Amino acid sequence: MDQELRKKIGQLFMVGFDALQVDEHITRLIQQQKVGGIILFRRNVQTPEQVAVLCRSLQEINAQVSDAPLLIALDQEGGMVMRVERGVTPIPAAMAFQAAGSVRDCEEINRISGEEMRQLGVNMILGPVLDVNNNHLNPVIGVRAYGEEPKSVIQYGMAAMRGLQSAGVITTAKHFPGHGDTTTDTHYATSTVARAKERLHAVELAPFKEAIAQGVDAIMTAHVVFPAIEPDTNVPATLSKAVLTGLLRDELGFKGAIITDCLEMAAISDGVGVAEGALATLQAGADIVLISHLEARQQAAIDAVVQAVEEGILSIERIDAAHQRVHKLKQITAVNEWRNIPVRPQGLMRPEALALAKKLQKAALCVPGNFRPLNIQLPVALITVEVRLRSEVDEIVMIRNKEARSSMLPALLAAGIKVRECTLSSEASEEEVTSAIAFAKGAQQIVLQTYNAMLATGQQRLLAALPQDNLWVVAGRLPYDLDLVPGAQGRLASYGCRPAALEPVVEKLVGR
Repeated sequence: MDQELRKKIGQLFMVGFDALQVDEHITRLIQQQKVGGIILFRRNVQTPEQVAVLCRSLQEINAQVSDAPLLIALDQEGGMVMRVERGVTPIPAAMAFQAAGSVRDCEEINRISGEEMRQLGVNMILGPVLDVNNNHLNPVIGVRAYGEEPKSVIQYGMAAMRGLQSAGVITTAKHFPGHGDTTTDTHYATSTVARAKERLHAVELAPFKEAIAQGVDAIMTAHVVFPAIEPDTNVPATLSKAVLTGLLRDELGFKGAIITDCLEMAAISDGVGVAEGALATLQAGADIVLISHLEARQQAAIDAVVQAVEEGILSIERIDAAHQRVHKLKQITAVNEWRNIPVRPQGLMRPEALALAKKLQKAALCVPGNFRPLNIQLPVALITVEVRLRSEVDEIVMIRNKEARSSMLPALLAAGIKVRECTLSSEASEEEVTSAIAFAKGAQQIVLQTYNAMLATGQQRLLAALPQDNLWVVAGRLPYDLDLVPGAQGRLASYGCRPAALEPVVEKLVGR
């Protein structure tokens, strides 16, 4: 095959690797396959300085074999989904902005985040999330959405997009055509949204239509089946020509780049397979194929596309069209300036940025119904539900190679309260729940920090067993957990359980 054509095919792939520095895996893909993009995860992140060095090294290796700079992307959504968390301005979860009620501040904090990522060498943000979270049992979107109605998602999602674009980074609306009305996480299985097309246009598609009108740079696909658009219920949107070309290109008029969600998610890898999925999504109309983890799968997918072009199964015209969109994406300022970015990041965590983040998180605190503060003269039995099994949407913070807990214990102790703590996993096994109930027995004040209790029967059993006349419940992620304890003395939602989100919670609990 013509080497120029192989280079074009390589440009259509965005890949990930598992290291804090450039390793042989990613070097091979850059130098031999000429891949066009890199995705970073928490596994690639230690400090802002380390990320900046990593991004510079990736670009320098790429510059030896290509005139086209790399796209370097990550999910920096805010809240619980921030790949770079230490050393940068903390961004509230998307749903918190609606609660805080300031569109202007949403735009500004996203501009700040975009500029900070740009200082690290990241040029593409995989956001904003434009899913409408209209299903409270959704395990993967939840607080990542800007609301439960199209209006709020459009209002705050477009503010986030404007902020990121004003920072000069690439914006990526996701997950098209909409992942909000699902009860399955497509990291683990295929999901279906069985809604009529009229309803999809009115709800799921509305934020994406507005993003297209306002000039979003890229759109990421969802591994979700939409029978109203794609009649073959074995074909998720990522692999559907009816969705990507018929709906997104022809009907909605999107001219930017289409990037897939990761093809190693089970909805694809356990279905058609990663290599077959890469070919199918390009045939359907995608421009960038995202494969985040295993080199063998990344290599096999590239080989499958090369072979398909050689055999005439995938047209050169389709490769050229995708390549042109990737090339256009790389004209955005942040992509081409990599040589001018200092290796030591500047302008991170400015005082005014931290003040804005704190203001937003405090304003977002939701305290429905009656509330009475803790009696700081009485002891507290604190039950903390923790994330112990990491996923791409349930991340565990690592500090000095150790897990950092998301607990209110230090802040409650600092407030002068005598506290003892019991912890359990978010899965809340029968044994853990029984132990927590015994721990709380006889306590004068019980504070329970949940984590998506709406989705965990063990946590629900724990909530039902605790006496509500001396119970305070903090929803550590989904605010819907509070509906399970209408009689609690205090119900507080902060849309996350990172320290920045828990700070105003503790202040409210102790009556400050």
